[in-house]
Amino acid sequence: MREAARAALTSMKLLTAALLAALVLLQYRIWVSSEGVRPVYRLERAVAAQEKLNARLMRRNARLAADVADLKTGTGAIEERARSELGMIGPNETFYMVVEPPRFPPAATH
Repeated sequence: MREAARAALTSMKLLTAALLAALVLLQYRIWVSSEGVRPVYRLERAVAAQEKLNARLMRRNARLAADVADLKTGTGAIEERARSELGMIGPNETFYMVVEPPRFPPAATH
């Protein structure tokens, strides 16, 4: 009877060791391997960064599309660009340049 108990205890120890080894291997695979949590986290961050970039580029594209539509249909945008980028003035207009006086530091009092 004692030998049967020892055999059962030994088999339980082996089963416990095998289960523990399986647990360690599975934990390794989850936390350390190339198929685990870290690569998924890295990919999630990359996707979030790409979505942020895409949103910014979509806003820029919308602004550019509005500029193109404005340039195709109206003369206001063309006139604005000519004034700001080329320094042009219209007929019967007078050009005034306002120059700010240089700012000097306040005089030191002794």
